[in-house]
Amino acid sequence: MKKEVIELFTALGERLRNFGSDTATQQIAAEACRTNAWFSSQEIRRATTAIAERMLCRETLETWLGAYPVPVAVPRRVLVIMAGNIPLVGFFDLLCVVAAGHRCVIKPSGKDTVLMQYVVDTLRSIDPDVAIEFYDGTSPIDAVIATGSNNARRHFHARYAGIPALLRGHRQSAAVLSGNETPEQLAALADDLWAYSGLGCRNVSMLFLPQGCPLNLRMPPMNPKFRNDYLRTRALLTMAGQPFIDLGCAVAVEQTDFPASLSCIAYSRYQDISEAEAWLAAHDDEIQCVVTEAIAHSRRTGFGCAQSPAPTDWPDDRDVMAWLTREVG
Repeated sequence: MKKEVIELFTALGERLRNFGSDTATQQIAAEACRTNAWFSSQEIRRATTAIAERMLCRETLETWLGAYPVPVAVPRRVLVIMAGNIPLVGFFDLLCVVAAGHRCVIKPSGKDTVLMQYVVDTLRSIDPDVAIEFYDGTSPIDAVIATGSNNARRHFHARYAGIPALLRGHRQSAAVLSGNETPEQLAALADDLWAYSGLGCRNVSMLFLPQGCPLNLRMPPMNPKFRNDYLRTRALLTMAGQPFIDLGCAVAVEQTDFPASLSCIAYSRYQDISEAEAWLAAHDDEIQCVVTEAIAHSRRTGFGCAQSPAPTDWPDDRDVMAWLTREVG
């Protein structure tokens, strides 16, 4: 079955790699954008390409799945409650559940139903017997993976207290600069900051810089909804008399807490890089990933790679496949 799963998802990767190159998928992207005004065809294409190239290459799948005892001996029904903040953000959990040998019962976010339906339909066209179904709200389940806000996580914890549950709340990401970054790395950092309008938990929203290092960030064109948030945030900071750097479509504020506003980037300057390391350690349960080449970190990623995770870049640093094969299987 492991070989069949690899064939299945390799074939899906080939379809996703070409997403947006034909009229049918262009129409699907347009419908997804009408459903969620934060989406754009360009960013949907970014998501499908990242999934195809980083997760669904045959060699990647073979190496990744070779580390686990799959398929499990006793398949379970695993409910996957998905977020919808960025295109296909829930796909990785679907991949893990099916690859582990369980049946994936999905509840997509209303903000990302169009794209998830396309993925499921495509998988079914490759293998009509693929172990995926949409949740009807009443069918029994044996385990759950749920992603949402911190309030939603508390709700999930209470609702699914009697079964194995992998629950995720809100996280943000940081970057630590040495001051020696190249122009190419800084351009890639801008992508880590503002891909998907900064809505992902892997988007950087906290920067650490050495004293004297200029904040050289050039923003790409942004979604109109993001610009509205920027105008509101800038006005509130101005009225409060709080200093900030105006980046043109976002603001940067010197502080040592993650920002509350989408269009606000927090930054902090350090005398010694150990100060940044200490901050990261103290805020570990709030951090999804760290973009840097200056320090070691268990969730470190390269410049421009924050929103292109590989299968081993686990959400919340929790090995989903290990959980599915040891605690659920």
